[in-house]
Parts: sequence; structure tokens; C-alpha cells
Amino acid sequence: MSAAVPLRAGTVARQLFVASRPVSWINTAYPFAAAYLLTTREIDPVLVVGTLFFLVPYNLAMYGINDVFDYESDLRNPRKGGTHGAVLDRRMHRITLWAAGLSCLPFVVYLVLIGSPASWIVLALSLFFVVFYSAPPLRLKERPFADSVTSSIHFFSPAVYGLVLAGAVWTWQLAAIILAFALWGVASHAFGAVQDVVADREAGISSIATTRGARWTVWFALACYAAAGLVMLTTAWPGPLAAILALPYLATVWPFRSVTDETAETATRGWDRFLWLNQIAGFGVTLLLIWFWLLTS
Repeated sequence: MSAAVPLRAGTVARQLFVASRPVSWINTAYPFAAAYLLTTREIDPVLVVGTLFFLVPYNLAMYGINDVFDYESDLRNPRKGGTHGAVLDRRMHRITLWAAGLSCLPFVVYLVLIGSPASWIVLALSLFFVVFYSAPPLRLKERPFADSVTSSIHFFSPAVYGLVLAGAVWTWQLAAIILAFALWGVASHAFGAVQDVVADREAGISSIATTRGARWTVWFALACYAAAGLVMLTTAWPGPLAAILALPYLATVWPFRSVTDETAETATRGWDRFLWLNQIAGFGVTLLLIWFWLLTS
């Protein structure tokens, strides 16, 4: 896009939409909604507002901030510009940061007003990691292992927030579910980082994959997926059945166990399957949650 051509409202809206990764909206809204609803057993304004917050503004903040501060790397990354994320026009950077902050603000104010001190802490930590995963001075995404852990927090923290906001009673089985979810998130980020080894190194960006190497990172992802499945075996019934959902992820990552740094971009083929895998896994989790609802009604 030429710098001489002014940005139109439609262009701004379209780039913000792509930057928010709409295909991934459900990955953060669903954990919050499920955790809150299964605890309160009722649909109320808090559920609606919280779900809308984690559906769009949260994702615009998480991915938009990432696209702004990853601009140089994204320019070198051939998979950017669609479902994998936007390569934002430079003039969109300030707009994106303002849009992310302003879209989150009313939701955060409401959630703080109706929440408890414990929920404030969880929400604050969740948003802290959303911002400083990509933004300086911390830029946690460039700190190996911290990058995968922080990325995982993006997805399991909405569930933790929903539980705390709803006043859930914590048990070790409930904690095990969150741990399994966290391990899934770590594995998914690690495997996702493999495909960007070349682009990240050219841009001088450090990650778990650029530091440890593509092959080691793939095996690390396999170990975390397997651990997530094993942890689910310790949960209350029908939770152990969710361990089966780890198998498709293991099957998807396994073919790339011998990938090298030079061939790391081939892992994109496996990552593309995650868009469908997550939908299938989400359907399976939904069935198990309905079963759990019926068993505990």
C-alpha cells in the first residue's frame, strides 16, 4: 500500500479484523464461557459481557499488539497475511494499538466493577501477559520457554478467570484440568514456532525454536501434548475421556519429528491442520462438558 494513499475506514476495519485472527476467537471466549457457566449454572449479563470481551477485544489486543511489534519478522514470513495473521501497513500500527486499548476498556471496567479482588488479579495478569508477550521492554516472546508458557497463559487464563469470577471451589481435579490445558497451550505454541525459525532468525527474533532448534522443539511439543493427555487421566469422570483428544495432535506433529532448521517451514503443513483439529477437539470437549453438566445437575 502506497504511503501517499490515505487509509479508508473500510481498509482500517478490514486490517483490524484480520489482525484479530477471527478463526481463533473461539479459543479464548469458549474457555471463559464454559468455566463460568459450569460454575454458576446460569446465563447472566456477566457471562455475556465476559464472553464478548474474550471473543473479540481480547484477541485484537493479543494479536494486534503482536503484529505491530513483529512487523519486521512478518515481512519476511510468507505465511502471514491471512488466517495466520496480518502484515499491517505501518500507518496501522498506532491505530491498532489504540483500537486494542479502547475496545478492551469498557469491558475491563465492567468486569472490575462486578468482580472480586481475586478476579481483578487474574484479569490483570492475563492482560499483562497479553501486552508484554510482544511489547517491550519485556517482550516475553523472545525469551525461550517463557514464550511458550506466556502464549499458553493467553488461552488458559480466560478459563481461570471465569472460575475465579464465578466463585468456583478449587479441587485438585479442577487444577489438573487447567494444568492439562496449559500443557496443550505450551505444546501448540512450541510447534507453531517451528515453522517461523527462518523468518525469526532473519529478523533477529529469538524463540524456543530458534534457540533449541526445530527438531528439539517438535519433540518438546510431542512431550507436552502427551503429558496433557496423561494429566487428564487423573481428573474426575468423564474428564479422563478427554485424554483421547491429545491423540490427533500427537498424530499431526509426529511426521515432523525429524525436521531440521533448514526445512522447518514444512511444519506449516501440520500447523494448518490445527485450524480443523481445534474445531474437532472443541466439539469433543463440548460433549464431555454436557455429560459433566448432566452428571452434576
